[in-house]
Amino acid sequence: MYGNRPYVLLSAAMSADGYIDDASPRRLVLSGPEDLDRVDAVRAGCDAIMVGAGTIRADNPRLLVRDERRREQRRQRGEPASPVKVTITSTGALDPDAAFFAADGAGKLVYVTAAAAEPLTDRLGDRAAVISLRTGTGLPEVLADLAGRGIGRLMIEGGASVLRQALWQGLADELLLAVAPVFVADPAAPRLLGGGLLAAPGRAVPGRMWLAGLERAGDVAVLRYLAGGQARA
Repeated sequence: MYGNRPYVLLSAAMSADGYIDDASPRRLVLSGPEDLDRVDAVRAGCDAIMVGAGTIRADNPRLLVRDERRREQRRQRGEPASPVKVTITSTGALDPDAAFFAADGAGKLVYVTAAAAEPLTDRLGDRAAVISLRTGTGLPEVLADLAGRGIGRLMIEGGASVLRQALWQGLADELLLAVAPVFVADPAAPRLLGGGLLAAPGRAVPGRMWLAGLERAGDVAVLRYLAGGQARA
């Protein structure tokens, strides 16, 4: 725990030229089996996994620990087989039948603007706990609430807007960046830090991160960065 928030670990994959997808309707596959297994291991070591509502709508992720040995290790530690699943939405536009809300034993938390909280609660029923936010969809309030619920280590897997917010607001303690041997080279395709959230053009994300490790997962290079210019636990 870091003050009034969990330790925040960002997980992202991109092409060698910085894209997280191409511009086609079909999703670009960046990670291979070895990298997916690495991500599964990281999930197993966290208390909660967060994605934005847009990721739920676009990718329909389950966000579960898949390896049964890791699931059993969590049970032996007195933890649920998979971490708590967390999402943030400003509109409440979430499908109750999405895989995120499946009855899989994992806890579900949905943070939503006050105006959308009541109708979303009615629509989701007992599929998830809906938490109304006082400050829009601000990450600091979400992280403070998660800390109050005992979440000590949070993994943010996307989407790009949530990753940008965490980086720009100085809320990321660690970044695991998987770089795939793929080139997209399409200005219309989404980039890892594309969009208008990073203030003035050319302005850097606050704080220089420290390269703490580099590993190979199949044909993917995984860079581990820590915030603050020094190693942290």
